[in-house]
Amino acid sequence: MTATLILYGLITSSLVSVLVGLLGARRRIGFGWAYLLSILTTPLIGLIITLLFDKLPYGERKWGCLGVILAIVAIVLLIMLALGVFAAVLGGGTDVPRGSVAMLNIAL
Repeated sequence: MTATLILYGLITSSLVSVLVGLLGARRRIGFGWAYLLSILTTPLIGLIITLLFDKLPYGERKWGCLGVILAIVAIVLLIMLALGVFAAVLGGGTDVPRGSVAMLNIAL
């Protein structure tokens, strides 16, 4: 259960970081740096820092190769994490205390 919550938290955090990066693509900070700041700190701090930068004129976007590289690395790491979590769950790596199972049977 804990591993699943951690996995969902990491996935949600990286998806929100991508949204912050997309917001940064229309600002002087660019997608890559906004995304990197969101991953290294938290998406909320990354959003605040991104909003401090000025917007690009005429609706331009600033992507750069850094954003693409970071996105690929993050996706690969998430896939590796997901495979590791599911392997641990399927392999019996999660320990359930016997007392909680007994309490569950009593409650039913």
